[in-house]
Amino acid sequence: MPQRVQAGTVIGSILPVIQEELSVGSMEVISGASHDTASAVASIPYSLKEDAAFISCGTWSLVGMETPKAVITEKSYEYGFTNEQCYGQSNRLLKNITGLWILQELQRNWAEAGKYVSQGQMVELAETINHAPAIIDPNDELFSTPGVMTQRIREYCERTGQQAPYTKAEIIRVILESLAESYRHTIDEMEEITGKKINIIHMVGGGIQNELLCQLTANITGRKVVAGPVEASAIGNIIIQLAALGELEISGGKQVVESSFAFKTYLPSLVKVCEK
Repeated sequence: MPQRVQAGTVIGSILPVIQEELSVGSMEVISGASHDTASAVASIPYSLKEDAAFISCGTWSLVGMETPKAVITEKSYEYGFTNEQCYGQSNRLLKNITGLWILQELQRNWAEAGKYVSQGQMVELAETINHAPAIIDPNDELFSTPGVMTQRIREYCERTGQQAPYTKAEIIRVILESLAESYRHTIDEMEEITGKKINIIHMVGGGIQNELLCQLTANITGRKVVAGPVEASAIGNIIIQLAALGELEISGGKQVVESSFAFKTYLPSLVKVCEK
């Protein structure tokens, strides 16, 4: 096994044979933050980290918060949280839950039936109704594998004594509201196991392009949501490399991200209230 190093360590240069293959000169190799979520978290421009949670939202959702040290308790084990090191050696309390996977699988089902619906059209359909007729648990094993999601959602609703959705608009709305409800439940669990009050949620990743999901997350969690950046993993990775090369103080990464990318803020209401 190679020697372990901290994220942001210059560990050498690419081999001469690779330099020749790529027609480049010597390039330094820098250890990243271990994986995409760690890099994404490194890109978040917190205003106050102590009262903030994050959601890295894509096909899967990683919900968590940064803490000074690992949270290892019976409750954290029971709720399914993990502890991983952040760049800078703080702790990342984390839970992996379902993200837009169900919506993406639904989109695939409809496309195979010759009725393709884009992500934008899905949002437009969901906005035609005010409330979902039912709430599902996106983390139920019923939704964990490829299949006909419309049928599975109806099966879940019938099993739990809820009104099953039938129109496309109802089905999409059920998925989005259920995701937001799953986020709320997970964040409430984090408050319980850390004893900290979470007032703001930073959402990053491709999923934040679904503005309805961001707004529903604010509405259902009752917390302010700041969405951005979209390409958080790549941006965090770049920040760590620049810091390793002495081109950027890591403390200045926040200002660089804020001045380089668009952010949208959602408050618990029916209207998106701020954009910068």
